[in-house]
Amino acid sequence: MGWLILALMGAVTYLYGLSTHAALLCLLVKPLPVLALLGWLHDAPPGDYRRWISLGLIFSLLGDVLLAWPGDLFVFGLGAFLVAHLAYLKAYLSDCKRLAVLPLVLALGVGAVLLGLLISSGLGPLLVPVIVYGTAISAMLWRALARLGTDVPKRSALLAAGGALAFVFSDSVIGIDRFVSPFHAAPYVIILSYWLGQWGIAASAFSQTKR
Repeated sequence: MGWLILALMGAVTYLYGLSTHAALLCLLVKPLPVLALLGWLHDAPPGDYRRWISLGLIFSLLGDVLLAWPGDLFVFGLGAFLVAHLAYLKAYLSDCKRLAVLPLVLALGVGAVLLGLLISSGLGPLLVPVIVYGTAISAMLWRALARLGTDVPKRSALLAAGGALAFVFSDSVIGIDRFVSPFHAAPYVIILSYWLGQWGIAASAFSQTKR
């Protein structure tokens, strides 16, 4: 519980910094919620699933810092989150390898719509990195949804699927705000859905059986 309280405190402080345009405060506290989730995750049953989720959180933490750092480090942040999604993908594959055609079609559809929207707005030199990233996050979503309705613990499957959906939503808003149509509430929508997604993904490890 202590780790989650720390995550909540970091989130509230970051939102305050965001609303007051306190850039240094935001830089200092933005990684705190994910860092706290990493600490909390140590209480989850050990095994491959927890190990890969932990790695995903570590690279997400790096991505948080890179995206908040002064200067345009967007591509490097994108790379860090790309590795994070691959780690989550590996975690989901560690306990479920069924093909799951419907989740595959849904994930491909979401990815295709978003990429089509971004590409039509013009990505310039970011075209290839964004396509690679979009493919990875679509694959992550597919494997998270594929765990639903299997012998994977129901709570773990639901939390991971919800977390993956929230993460995809957050990344979609980033793309729309950056490349299509910026809007004032975007930073709040992005960070809140991002934290919710990370919490769901991390929480899914607590319903795993010990391996």
